[in-house]
Amino acid sequence: MSLLRRKSVEQSIRDTEQPEHQLRKVLSGLDLTVFGIGVIIGTGIFVLTGVAANQTAGPAVALSFVVAGIACALAALCYAEFASTVPVAGSAYTYSYAALGELVAWIIGWDLILEFILAGATVAVGWSQYLAVLLETLGVSLPAAITGGDGSAFNLPATLIVLILTAVLVAGIKVSSRVNAVVVAIKVAVVLLVIIAGLFFLKRDNYTPFVPPAEPAAGGSGAEATLMEAIFGQAPANFGISGIFAAAALVFFAFIGFDIVATAAEETRVPQRDVPRGILGSLAVCTALYVAVSLVVVGMQNYADLDTEAPLAAAFQAVDQPLFANLITVGALAGLTTVVMILMLGQSRVAFAMSRDGLLPRWLSRVHPRYGTPHRITIIIGLLVAALAGFIPLEELAELVNIGTLFAFVLVAAAVILLRRRRPDLPRGFRVPWGPVIPVLAIVACVVLMAFLTVETWLRFLAWMALGFVVYFLYSRRHSRLATGGGEGPAMPGPEGDLDTGFGSASPPPHRDS
Repeated sequence: MSLLRRKSVEQSIRDTEQPEHQLRKVLSGLDLTVFGIGVIIGTGIFVLTGVAANQTAGPAVALSFVVAGIACALAALCYAEFASTVPVAGSAYTYSYAALGELVAWIIGWDLILEFILAGATVAVGWSQYLAVLLETLGVSLPAAITGGDGSAFNLPATLIVLILTAVLVAGIKVSSRVNAVVVAIKVAVVLLVIIAGLFFLKRDNYTPFVPPAEPAAGGSGAEATLMEAIFGQAPANFGISGIFAAAALVFFAFIGFDIVATAAEETRVPQRDVPRGILGSLAVCTALYVAVSLVVVGMQNYADLDTEAPLAAAFQAVDQPLFANLITVGALAGLTTVVMILMLGQSRVAFAMSRDGLLPRWLSRVHPRYGTPHRITIIIGLLVAALAGFIPLEELAELVNIGTLFAFVLVAAAVILLRRRRPDLPRGFRVPWGPVIPVLAIVACVVLMAFLTVETWLRFLAWMALGFVVYFLYSRRHSRLATGGGEGPAMPGPEGDLDTGFGSASPPPHRDS
């Protein structure tokens, strides 16, 4: 039964008031909305639009964005209820701890580590590629050996941008918010420019057929087939109705990020009001932009001719508009910058919460006395993401990000139902409408999208989860505060990082951070 021990909502909130582990409440609803837009608009809109349209869905890629957006909206309502009820760093991890128990909380925290770190490193590599394109337009060519290309041993630009953004995150959440706001303004302006300018180059014939007939897909057998195809014995196929859903599972990567808004709940002035606004507002804005951009780009150029690396810029090049193509490259560079930063922000807050609970070493959750940020865990995450982006090719591993996120959404939706039954007395600043219908629909929608991911992706995900179980039973289960100190947990670590093994209910005496 120790695997099902739960941390009470009240204890989670009390933990946020401990001086050495207290984050500063400085964010507003607008800050959170901009954070959400900052991380959502990135790789999806600048890259995946072309990939999904060219290879899987055709002009109906706009419907794929709608399907993915609906699945995210259902999950977002569940996140909004939890964030307004438990305004604590950690997002899905914290919610699962309160509703489903410690083992499930560990699983979801381990899953979020996979999601945020791999996504951050993958996007950093994409940032490096766009930087190379921009520099080439200016007549500057970087050596191939340091740009992550074929035969490259090290991706220097990707590593540098991660380290710079790590410094920004350590400097404070408000500094990060201001940097993000400036960059978001740039990339949203570029996206709007794409939509408005692209309207003048639309061709009606490019929308016909809107849903191309299904056709056999090359390869895609065995582990490369989707789980749906493997279960029902279907031959791999592209386009058609199934192509729309397969593309939705692919472009789902474009929506990853709204859940990061929930990780900043502890740093929000009025989380019960502002976190739901930030989550739902950023998702609504980005879904509208995604659908508009996808309709424009497939209208400018036939889906079969779309570029799969830089579809928006290539579409304007195809209609002899190089100026717009260059502006899009700048917007993509700006967009990917904030995506990397906020992904690392989200990961640092999840790891901070896990460390504060003892599932990771407690010394990691020490907050900087001047900047009010979890600087130790932020630096470690920054170094890890920089190493992955600099040395390891992540194209195939990036698919794990989607399945990890969808799995998190399933658990959060289930947790909403359970917590309502177990703790109907909790004050909820936001309630999911038509519960439990909406949470159940969220679970169904996410499971369907997961079924359209490849068997190979499922096997890698299960291997990562198995490793997580090993770590939990060897370390986290024994060091959990619920294991070592009961519901209230032991006293916080002292200046040297030692952990009192007795029952501690009071905050430790103040001391200088070493």
